[in-house]
Amino acid sequence: MQIAQDSVALIDYTLTNDAGEVIDSSNGGEPLAYLHGHQNIIPGLEKALLGKAVGDSLKVSIAPAEGYGEVNPSLVENVPSNLFQGVEQIEVGMQFHAQTGGGMQVITVTAVEGDTVTVDGNHPLAGQTLHFDVTVKEVRAASQEELDHGHVHGAGGHHH
Repeated sequence: MQIAQDSVALIDYTLTNDAGEVIDSSNGGEPLAYLHGHQNIIPGLEKALLGKAVGDSLKVSIAPAEGYGEVNPSLVENVPSNLFQGVEQIEVGMQFHAQTGGGMQVITVTAVEGDTVTVDGNHPLAGQTLHFDVTVKEVRAASQEELDHGHVHGAGGHHH
């Protein structure tokens, strides 16, 4: 069976940046399970996996436009530290959920200077070319429940 719309695929992968540093990997763990065609993974990787079958391996580089997007400068903002009530010490790298006009968003602290905190609402991998080394481990038809929910259930997937 080939990976197609509404199929479940399990993949082993290693994700690296332009410098060759490993960002994420399924190595030593369970393969990543996703429902093809349901935006469970970035668009560029999903396109590269279309038509692949068990045992197929590929190396693919995904440009930001097909990954986590370009960096959007309007998502970087300086805010007063008193907005972080209940947080004893605000440090670079901390992440928070913030309510925005577009809904809930994860923001990352990128600088702290006195009473001013710089936060970034861009995805941490925005603006980066992503390099994937992938092997397809399993492909199967999705269950009706998985299709209804828009994600994989069971091994490697979501557990309700």
